[in-house]
Amino acid sequence: MKQEQLLALCKKYHALLISSDQAVLSIAVVGAPSDELMDALRFATQKRIDIECWSQERMDKHLQLSATAEQPAANDDINNVVDLLNRTLEQALAQRASDIHFEPGKNHLRLRLRVDGVLHVLSTLPSSLAATLTARLKVLGNLDIAERRVPQDGQFTVEIAAQTVSFRIATLPCRYGEKVVLRLLHNVEQALDINQLGMNSDQLALFSDALNQPQGLILVTGPTGSGKTVTLYSALQRRNHNEVNICSVEDPVEIPIAGLNQTQINPRAGLTFQSVLRALLRQDPDIVMVGEIRDGETAEIAIKAAQTGHLVLSTLHTNSTVETLIRLEQMGVARWMISSALQLVVAQRLVRKLCPHCRVKNGTEAPLPNALWPRPLPRWQAAGCQHCYHGYLGRAAIFEILPLNNSLRHAIAAGRDTGELIQKARLAGMTTLFENGCLAVERGLTTQEELLRVMGIPHGS
Repeated sequence: MKQEQLLALCKKYHALLISSDQAVLSIAVVGAPSDELMDALRFATQKRIDIECWSQERMDKHLQLSATAEQPAANDDINNVVDLLNRTLEQALAQRASDIHFEPGKNHLRLRLRVDGVLHVLSTLPSSLAATLTARLKVLGNLDIAERRVPQDGQFTVEIAAQTVSFRIATLPCRYGEKVVLRLLHNVEQALDINQLGMNSDQLALFSDALNQPQGLILVTGPTGSGKTVTLYSALQRRNHNEVNICSVEDPVEIPIAGLNQTQINPRAGLTFQSVLRALLRQDPDIVMVGEIRDGETAEIAIKAAQTGHLVLSTLHTNSTVETLIRLEQMGVARWMISSALQLVVAQRLVRKLCPHCRVKNGTEAPLPNALWPRPLPRWQAAGCQHCYHGYLGRAAIFEILPLNNSLRHAIAAGRDTGELIQKARLAGMTTLFENGCLAVERGLTTQEELLRVMGIPHGS
């Protein structure tokens, strides 16, 4: 049997080929060798098989040395990669990055940071460093260094600038190697508070009133990365008292909160959103949080829970509050169930905030079509300063809130179209996401360019 075939066979059964000559085949395994491995080796070769039982730590160290030995870099280069990675992590933390991208190309390795939702190139490195840097990241994340053909993910914690910082790591095979993305898992140092979300007084009153109801469904909607999770956790924290039993099912548990019973799904073990949600309803809950409604079955269980004496909070990927009403029906939920159970829908987006230290008006105005906004919007500029990153400093949430009144409930139950639902929502006092974004531009919170980047031009304009 050829050496390449023996290597592939050993890798399949998580063994390591140490040596092979005409009479003896030597392999190493962690713990005891499996019967499947021994049967496969006996079938593949007539040699005597010597087995060495290694610890997991010894195996990991050997694989790490093998991975770095395959590269032309010398030990000094390996040390340089460790220093380079440390500096990159420090810079990402200092610039408030949420993600770090390591992207191998034909001639270089590109590093990018996502800051306030926008990717910026940090640097480009020689492509010869890509494999060594990826191996170092895999070691930190306790991933399989030798496996380069399938995606892997993990988590690790390191000390950076006297801070303990956790990262989620995900790898993906690409054309010129493996792309690695690190997600910074920032510790939540301040209490989650709905008063700090950025809602205006009217929106906050509607949201608070819905949270104080004994039952019903509250949905927070928007695309990935729009701040839905923080809004949900802030809402739960508002009701987090000893006399209230709050249970959640999430994928994953993003912010551990004392006082909440948080369950993470595990489909391989049979813990799906549906199975956990059914189990939660037998845990005598007052409030149930479902991390995301992904299908009609989950939606129906959540709505039935909201109809039977529970306050249910969840998220949905829709672009507006009214679109949520249609989406639930498209998922197979009966209209009468939607109209009876739904209490409030919140749609939101995150926009970058202008730096208050260097923002200035440039004296011109930018008109929009009258159907979208009746007044010209001011133009703001921020050149950038020591306080900010490219003229922006953090992000702010823009909200659209739709409470369900009797008129809307009747319209939903009757199957009215989107246009009529929007008309009734406006009569109830709802202002749209885009309109609230324009108000933010007028206040100097953000720019028209940033508003259009995040929201685009509304349909029908």
